[in-house]
Amino acid sequence: MIIFDSVTKYYPTANGRHYILKNVSLTLPGDRNIGVFGANGSGKSTLMRLLAGVDFPNKGSIRVDGNVSWPLGLSGYQGSMTGRENAEFVCRIYGQSKSEIKNKIDYIKAFSELGDFFEMPLKSYSSGMRSKFSFAVCMAFDFDYYLIDELTAVGDKRFKKKCRQTFDAKKEVANFLFVSHNINELKRQCDIGIYIKDGKIHVHDSIDDAIAAYNAM
Repeated sequence: MIIFDSVTKYYPTANGRHYILKNVSLTLPGDRNIGVFGANGSGKSTLMRLLAGVDFPNKGSIRVDGNVSWPLGLSGYQGSMTGRENAEFVCRIYGQSKSEIKNKIDYIKAFSELGDFFEMPLKSYSSGMRSKFSFAVCMAFDFDYYLIDELTAVGDKRFKKKCRQTFDAKKEVANFLFVSHNINELKRQCDIGIYIKDGKIHVHDSIDDAIAAYNAM
């Protein structure tokens, strides 16, 4: 489960503090896939960073029972390093052995379908190639929670199908938090829904109820 305990998150601006969350306390179930809604600028990506532990509340705390992926779809790789070098770096961060690193590198290269670009700097990649690479790297590891930020639209029809099949396999052993404007994808992938408005996280026990409430809002 994911527990928010009096969480406040804001950013300073020239006009004062811009609040993303204000004194939020709630518990999200650990056995549901969660769709995340919100208007542009409401704080969806900030929420993902908070859950991943790459950003921190100004007040309060967030506890996640289990290990969490980095937010897929958000940049975080070194552009001057090749795909292989970035993948190897991530493997070392997660303490992989030499044999495990080799297996994961082989998986990432094959899944991402980057071919010769795998040996080239990421700054030479198109946005679609970066997304494929990011997806492949994250799917190479086993997490209890996967954070997905607008990534399921990457690639052609065949690659999208492969992504959905991978999601379905991972969903047998892990849970997902999806940020997406694709309502059909959220309905397919998620059980419950949450949305951010006026510094609060509104939780609905079914994805259909969350979509209806968000559209009404």
